[in-house]
Amino acid sequence: MERSRTDHVVISSAAGRASADDGFASLRRPARPRPERYRLGRSLRRDSPRSGLARWTPQERRADPVQQIIEAHVGRQPWLIPVRVGRMIASPYAFLRGSANIMADDFATLPHTGITPVICGDAHLGNFGFYASPERQLVFDLNDFDEAHPGAWEWDLRRLTTSVHVAGRQNGFSEPACGDAVRHCVDEYREQVAHLAEQALLARSYERLDVDRLRAVASKSSFRQEIDRAARRARRRTSDRALPRFTEQRADTARLVEEPPLITRPSDAEREQLAAALDDYLATLPPHWARILAGYRIVDIAHKVVGVGSVGLRAYVALCEGSSPDDVVFLQLKQARRSVVARHLHGESAWHRHQGQRVVEYQQALQTVSDPLLGWTTVGELQYYVRQFRDMKGAVVVEGMSAKALADYAGICGYLLAKSHARTSGASMIAGYIGKGRKLGGAFCRFARAYADQVEADHALLVQAVRRGLLPAEPA
Repeated sequence: MERSRTDHVVISSAAGRASADDGFASLRRPARPRPERYRLGRSLRRDSPRSGLARWTPQERRADPVQQIIEAHVGRQPWLIPVRVGRMIASPYAFLRGSANIMADDFATLPHTGITPVICGDAHLGNFGFYASPERQLVFDLNDFDEAHPGAWEWDLRRLTTSVHVAGRQNGFSEPACGDAVRHCVDEYREQVAHLAEQALLARSYERLDVDRLRAVASKSSFRQEIDRAARRARRRTSDRALPRFTEQRADTARLVEEPPLITRPSDAEREQLAAALDDYLATLPPHWARILAGYRIVDIAHKVVGVGSVGLRAYVALCEGSSPDDVVFLQLKQARRSVVARHLHGESAWHRHQGQRVVEYQQALQTVSDPLLGWTTVGELQYYVRQFRDMKGAVVVEGMSAKALADYAGICGYLLAKSHARTSGASMIAGYIGKGRKLGGAFCRFARAYADQVEADHALLVQAVRRGLLPAEPA
């Protein structure tokens, strides 16, 4: 993986902002003292006042959001574009999930501090969830990293708080109730960044949230009940339980069931390419896991549509069988393209030679524990990352939540976002900039409400474009 000169943390050099960390590339140079980092963070308020985080006014020559959606379809499988558009027009919240590129373009025009840890790049409420740790314990964390990249921490928090406000409106909450949920999200982010900034660097990397801790921090019984339901669903999502749902027996061999256009079978030539790419993927795993996985053989491969923003990109599921028919693992190959954040950081020249490797390395940077089978590969000219398809993944359902439960959930997501940012670098500077008061919460409340209006307006334009026949759409 190629690195920028300053690696994960890029402080703007304008106005004499010091940025002499040089990528943390040596154990022989002392780190900048923590008090100095706090002071540097506080000093950034002069050029980037915290009050400025509240403002959203679209630029006079803001790009047409429908055209941005159309441009995002370049390189996708054309027969799946109607599925993607159909999912995006379902609601403003669904539109938000599929429009990370629009938000990145908008946020790049807004003031920011220049503190750029590794960010998720797509930090909305739906991109947090359950998955299995290598020890098969159920943990809750960020779980989508297609857009992960060094970037402004404010961009992640803007996208997360906007998703909170949009979700609250979708559930019929009042504007003050939506604002309360946003404020709770930001307050938890602020408190967790401040807490982790005081911890040893290694200690930050051990911070994690399992189901028991998740229930403990949930203050509302209705939300604890939703956590329990989601956890039960996640624990059932394992490879062996997936066999009867996704496969059928053909001549004593399990085959993945086709459900066009969402699950389709590749040609024999494509299948052979994918199988060879999975062999190459083994070389990207730690040796222990490569040896274990090499004990399985590929039984079948199918293309399977996933998500909202990812629809139309190539995504395959490979069924692999071990020493018996019930010893199975499902692997997912998912196409990786350049992050929507990237060109706003360094133009058209890519930092990363392999986008699948980018996703994997930044996922491991942002998560406390990760899927041990994460790796990457190439098929032709397309780059992929590989992970387990069924490893107890699950999500908390936002639709139908009460206002108090949403505030609880938003706070947990704010806490986890802070934890992820602090794992890479910049926690002391972010904490110094934010301060101990509630000014940041008020600013993001105003921003999230204003940008939620923008999301709804953009969604309406996409709906109109579909009605005029400009874009095809299949019902979600």
